Amino acid sequence: MNVYESRPIREYIEGNPYVGRGIAVGMTGDGETAVTAYFIMGRSENSRNRIFVEEGEDLMIRPFDASRVEDPSLIIYYPVRRVGQKLIVTNGDQTDTIRDFLREGGTFEDALRTRSFEPDGPNWTPRISGLLDFEDGFRYRMSILKSSDAAGSACSRYFFEYPGIPGQGHFLHTYMTDGNPIPTFCGEPERITVPEDIDAFAGEIWTGLNEDNKISLYVRYTDIATGAAVSRMINKWEEK
Repeated sequence: MNVYESRPIREYIEGNPYVGRGIAVGMTGDGETAVTAYFIMGRSENSRNRIFVEEGEDLMIRPFDASRVEDPSLIIYYPVRRVGQKLIVTNGDQTDTIRDFLREGGTFEDALRTRSFEPDGPNWTPRISGLLDFEDGFRYRMSILKSSDAAGSACSRYFFEYPGIPGQGHFLHTYMTDGNPIPTFCGEPERITVPEDIDAFAGEIWTGLNEDNKISLYVRYTDIATGAAVSRMINKWEEK
């Protein structure tokens, strides 16, 4: 096995009923464009009742049907926020924690040391986060905060820092597959190949995700030199 080999993201998600929420970050093969993607899946009616909505350069999650919301905690948040020359993408309200720390001169890592995994035992869903940094070129960080044991008694925090490498990226998701409790993601972020075309990447992810459990997908391609960005957003409940 070649430990440096990158694989299409579909190979990590096709046939897997539940990878949960996922973040992908990387760079196109020409070295000119930074890429990020974020998707959510859901098993319960409460978690499935959601859509993505763009607000300027930020992305938020709203209920699709507000009358059916059972518990807004953990499911309603801003997964994407822009702060200066940095772009934050996460699977929870730690997006705002990172934003606040960056505004005060703090770091991605410092922000996440104040947070923990989600309090949803026995699953103890990990908090996954990414930070795209456009100062002096492009590089990115990723993190996962996981329960240290089955009881949720302590938090293990993992941080990863990557240079932008043309045609390559990394993929981090909350779960390995479905289960009860749901098995937490293990290991380093997975190496992925990054398509040149935003529609190809969005299509690869959306078609690869489990049809019953996928909810929403957001993909953004950002020109590293100019900061100009294009995005694609797919909401399952707005397709019909």
